[in-house]
Amino acid sequence: MPTTILAIESSCDETAVAILRHDEGRVEVLASEISSQIDIHREFGGVVPELASRNHSLHLRPLIEIALEDAGLKIDDIDAFGATAGPGLASSLLVGNTTAKSLSVATGKPFISVNHMEGHLLSPFLEAPELKSNLALIVSGGHTLLIHMRDFGDYKLLGSTRDDAAGEAYDKVGKMLGLPYPGGPEIEKQALDGSPTAFNFPRSMMKDGLDFSFSGLKTAVLYQLEKLDPEQGRAPSEAIPDLCASFQQAVIDVLVAKTMLAAQQCGEKLISLSGGVSCNKTLRSAMQQTCDQHGFELLIAPPALSTDNAAMIGFVALHSHLRGQHSSLHEDINPNLKLAQA
Repeated sequence: MPTTILAIESSCDETAVAILRHDEGRVEVLASEISSQIDIHREFGGVVPELASRNHSLHLRPLIEIALEDAGLKIDDIDAFGATAGPGLASSLLVGNTTAKSLSVATGKPFISVNHMEGHLLSPFLEAPELKSNLALIVSGGHTLLIHMRDFGDYKLLGSTRDDAAGEAYDKVGKMLGLPYPGGPEIEKQALDGSPTAFNFPRSMMKDGLDFSFSGLKTAVLYQLEKLDPEQGRAPSEAIPDLCASFQQAVIDVLVAKTMLAAQQCGEKLISLSGGVSCNKTLRSAMQQTCDQHGFELLIAPPALSTDNAAMIGFVALHSHLRGQHSSLHEDINPNLKLAQA
């Protein structure tokens, strides 16, 4: 019998609703709606929590109605409701989480609390036939994680960032260079016209375990800017492509090297790549090339499932529901929710 899930994602500045159906082992995304707030927060150079939560409240109900219409369903046709419980901004999480609980109470259907990072972790498998054990690299705005996924719900943390996450470093360096927010896509665009060897930026902790550190790289970019323009500490426009390409290459070198090391240590031949930063085409290419060289299979979440979305939240909720794993309506959000322990 088909199972239908409605999921809500509101952990940061994207309001998203998705409806997924499971039928005879096949998962279909019937609807996936996202309302972006990038233009709203761009003038502030980053996400403003109060504005984010206000806009979630404004857009969530219309998105639910659009998703149901696209799927050709009514609210009573939904078998369970899922929502992100963390990590994320508390004021944003509350909007989506509370709405899903309200729908659960109104319909008498189960509620499922979902870890946002678990959504990223499973996203490469949404279009795959089945879940498989793998070594996962999750690279997003606030997280850089190496996870050994042995089965659904069976995850071991192998490495994480000790300071800035990769996506956070991209945004901060982008701001230093005077690029629009968010910095990641802008740096990638500028890097296309630059040389990745123009500046010799550090590759931190390359031989020191599986943890990451990008704050030193960010500081190295700052020092380079001061050398290029001692008076203003700004990057001459002609130097920006080289700075972007060299910074980006330093980040990618670390991400790829640590991922290969982690896969070798845990004995997995399948590597998965997910999270917003995984949209970076240079990272995807470098990871694919290195996996091919070392005999690893690589599974990457498609771009539409890499940035924050509700389909990945629904995918986790679906697997939980099929296993009879539901959440209490008294379960609270947790802005610092962990995905796995070391």
